[in-house]
Amino acid sequence: QVQLVESGGGLVQPGGSLRLSCVASGFTFSNYDMYWYYQAPGKERKLVAVIGRAGSWANYANFAKGRFTISRDNAKNTLYLQMNYLRHEDTAVYYCSADARYWGQGTQVTVSS
Repeated sequence: QVQLVESGGGLVQPGGSLRLSCVASGFTFSNYDMYWYYQAPGKERKLVAVIGRAGSWANYANFAKGRFTISRDNAKNTLYLQMNYLRHEDTAVYYCSADARYWGQGTQVTVSS
């Protein structure tokens, strides 16, 4: 049974940081490029970042460059998203995905003072 379970979301003040995690099971994690997406209220789901299978490359949406870092630990079947300098507009549900084929349930990030 394929599972992606996100955690680490929460309420943070503007300028703060959060680290999201996504634990994978039921498939060979290291065979998949892994993605973080976000979906703000009333908006469509959009890409945040993607990382290659070995973690040797990563790409970011423009809004995430310089603030967010995607990483993975294949030995732990875990994907991460370090988010720094958070802004109000980063408020959304964040989802991890394996090749846009498998999806987690999402974790809420709320940036508010």
